[in-house]
Amino acid sequence: MRYNNLQGSLDMKGLKYLTNLKHLDLSSNRIESISTQDETQPRLPKLEQLDLSNNLFRNNTFSFFEGLPSLKSLSMASNDLQGSLDVKELINLANLKKLDLSNNHIESLQSSKDDGKNLQHLSRLEELNLDGNLLNNSVFASLNGFSNLKSLHISGNQLKGSLDLDAFSSLRELYVRGNQLRDFVSHKGLCGLKNLEVLDVSSNAIEGILPHCFGNLTSLRKLDISYNQFSGNLTPLANLTSLEYISLSRNHFQIPMSFLAHFPNLQFLLIDENRMLMEPSFYTSVPKFQLKVISLSKCITSQELGPKLPTFLYYQYDLRYVDLSENNFSGTVPMWLLENNTNLEYLILRGNAFSGPFSLPTAPNFKVSTIDIYDNRLRGGMKELLVLVLSNNHLSGRVPEELIMKSSLMVLVLSNNNLSGNVVPVILNENNLEQLYLNGNSFSGEMKNIDVSTFEFPTSLLSIDLSNNKLHGKLPRWIGNLSSLLTLALSNNRFEGSIPMEFCNLNDLRFLDLSQNNLSGSIPSCFNPPNIEHVHLHRNRMNGPLSLAFYNSSSLVTLDLSENNLSGSIPKWIATLSSLSVLLLKANHLQGEIPLQLCKLYYLSIIDLSENMFSGPIPSCLGNLSLPVKENKILEPTPYLLFSEEDGTTVFGPAQIMAWGIDAGYPNSYIEESIEFTTKSGSLSYGGKILRNMTGINLSCNNLTGQIPLELGNLSQIYSLNLSHNNLIGKIPSTFSKFKQLESLDLSYNNLTGEIPNQLVELNSLEILSVAHNNLSGRIPEPQAQFGTFVESSYEGNPFLCGPMLHKSCSKTDSPSTASNDEEENSLLDIYVFRVSFLVSYAVMLVTTLVVLYINPYWRRIWFSLVEKCITTYRYSTVGNFLGYYIFRFRRCV
Repeated sequence: MRYNNLQGSLDMKGLKYLTNLKHLDLSSNRIESISTQDETQPRLPKLEQLDLSNNLFRNNTFSFFEGLPSLKSLSMASNDLQGSLDVKELINLANLKKLDLSNNHIESLQSSKDDGKNLQHLSRLEELNLDGNLLNNSVFASLNGFSNLKSLHISGNQLKGSLDLDAFSSLRELYVRGNQLRDFVSHKGLCGLKNLEVLDVSSNAIEGILPHCFGNLTSLRKLDISYNQFSGNLTPLANLTSLEYISLSRNHFQIPMSFLAHFPNLQFLLIDENRMLMEPSFYTSVPKFQLKVISLSKCITSQELGPKLPTFLYYQYDLRYVDLSENNFSGTVPMWLLENNTNLEYLILRGNAFSGPFSLPTAPNFKVSTIDIYDNRLRGGMKELLVLVLSNNHLSGRVPEELIMKSSLMVLVLSNNNLSGNVVPVILNENNLEQLYLNGNSFSGEMKNIDVSTFEFPTSLLSIDLSNNKLHGKLPRWIGNLSSLLTLALSNNRFEGSIPMEFCNLNDLRFLDLSQNNLSGSIPSCFNPPNIEHVHLHRNRMNGPLSLAFYNSSSLVTLDLSENNLSGSIPKWIATLSSLSVLLLKANHLQGEIPLQLCKLYYLSIIDLSENMFSGPIPSCLGNLSLPVKENKILEPTPYLLFSEEDGTTVFGPAQIMAWGIDAGYPNSYIEESIEFTTKSGSLSYGGKILRNMTGINLSCNNLTGQIPLELGNLSQIYSLNLSHNNLIGKIPSTFSKFKQLESLDLSYNNLTGEIPNQLVELNSLEILSVAHNNLSGRIPEPQAQFGTFVESSYEGNPFLCGPMLHKSCSKTDSPSTASNDEEENSLLDIYVFRVSFLVSYAVMLVTTLVVLYINPYWRRIWFSLVEKCITTYRYSTVGNFLGYYIFRFRRCV
């Protein structure tokens, strides 16, 4: 019953009749609790497997398990278990062998049962998964006595220092990656785990050399100590002849290539970002191992190795995955790797110095699906059949039609070269092409329309990226016939005119980027793909009000319409965009009040309404936004690496590859989500993981009035807040001290009064602060912590602020109240003198003018001619005032 919409409390009393039920799967719903109503307990005497993962269960759920005496496997992963978890009901599950409590918020495990039993009575438990919780080292005391535990997963917690593993002598698999471990040598009991077959301590902060007692782990098959600070040599590993998988990446080892001769069973070797050494004796030795995966990227090679490839590669015949990137290897492209390894599917040679012509081997039996020679020195035209990634080279000329006519071609990445010519034949030739990336080239001309009645459009095409070229003319209507299209990127070209109505036929579209063109008109109201997630139309000339194009688009995550000519107000139907995370409406002509409906968008994390004409107060309900990190929705590169064997003995897919520690995600091969957001006194680009974690609100350069709501202080996860260039009054809320993540705060050019709250000194992440040009008074906060980095310009334009940084004393004689009274008296006197002098001067000028006109008839004619001209041109004064207003607004925000 997984992947349904079961919600709330689930009544399970009817299950008592399913006496032979062995497997129950209720995962991926929204169940909060299990209710048995009038029944004491449901009895499922034969139930062996229960999956309740990906729900909303809390700590009070465990009472249901007392009626499941035969249960062997229980999963409560990805629920809402929190704090100290009392699992007394699990103690009676004497047959339980597998327990999954991963990805919750558990801080500790305990049992409050008072009958003498405790967690040690789960004696048959063999596999325990506690990954992704908040556990510390004390959890091992709770687990003490699990004599049969063979697999322990406790990655992604808060383990520190070293581990006490004396009580886990039966362990065969130990996963503690992604913690805060620092000491590896003194790990108690680790070297005594002689049955250990899998050890993963990657992504910690462990320093030093490998302990010599590592040689005792003779049963070890998989070792992953990557992403640490290890150094020295690998001598302690010499006795581990059973190793099949070694991952040493991101450390400081010195790795002699001859050392690999100790591992005859080795199949997976990952030593990225270490130091490779090559002894002459190893050049002639034939290795005993046959690798399937090798990754040697960014290795610091010695002078002895130089630009040559490791010689043992010549003796490998079973490779599936090869990464030799960013090592400055030179010479011709090593196509012999394809000839020797007929099962090779993935070859990465990026960031080297390979040069000369390129051609694939003529042998018909190779299975390669992806070759990446990104950022090398290949030159010349393209005359070969390419099944590869050749972005960031110096390729020139046209893309030959025969290149994509080959039925086997599915992905073609030629980004960032010097290719030119007409791009239409490349897209529309009949083939099996699924993804085409020609961005960053010199393609030009118009993408002319085609007679759709006589042309057969490809049905396999899923992604097109033609951004950053020189294409011009109108957007072609025939794109609407590409019915399977998921992503379309045509940004930074010279397209003009309106968005064709035919785009409304792209019902499968998820990503649309038409930004940085000269498009005009409004968005067609019919354009509302049901699964659209990202829309980028910024820096065009779109005009008119926001249409109903995105009404009720519950899947929309990013809506970027900034820097256009849109007018009107933000419609109330904005509340129907339930998944909206990024809303960018900067630099338009929008007006009216900021609608309260924005506060109903739970996932909203980035808001930019700056440089418009919004008025009224800032809605206090904006402080109720949770500013979440919506990781599953931001568009990311999707791995397309698949390994397979016809005999079915080994299958490698993206999940397996990443589980082994290889990054199967692929830069430059898929379109990545990216936005521009003004923060830290400039417009910055955010994409990928940075975008997922970015939160900010920019309401600057509007006509907002009233006080800053105290409720904004509840946005504890916000990174940037800009309320500058408005008409806000009142004090700076002291609740802003809750902004523990805040990096940029701009409140300049308003009418704020009062003192700067001293609590703001607690904002240790603050990098940019501006309260300039307000009416603030009193002493500026002490220059400590981050406030010690701010300069005088952060406070300028506030005459009543004082402090050493402003070179202004804060003594009582110079207090703001005294200075204010003196200033007021002087101001009244100045106004009186001005009025008297103005009236006298006006009377003298008027009398003088009348006398001159009466005496001199020549000047009298000029005067009446001037009056007539002013009357004639009066009708242009309104236009002049209108332009003057916008010139003033532009200068004000610049």
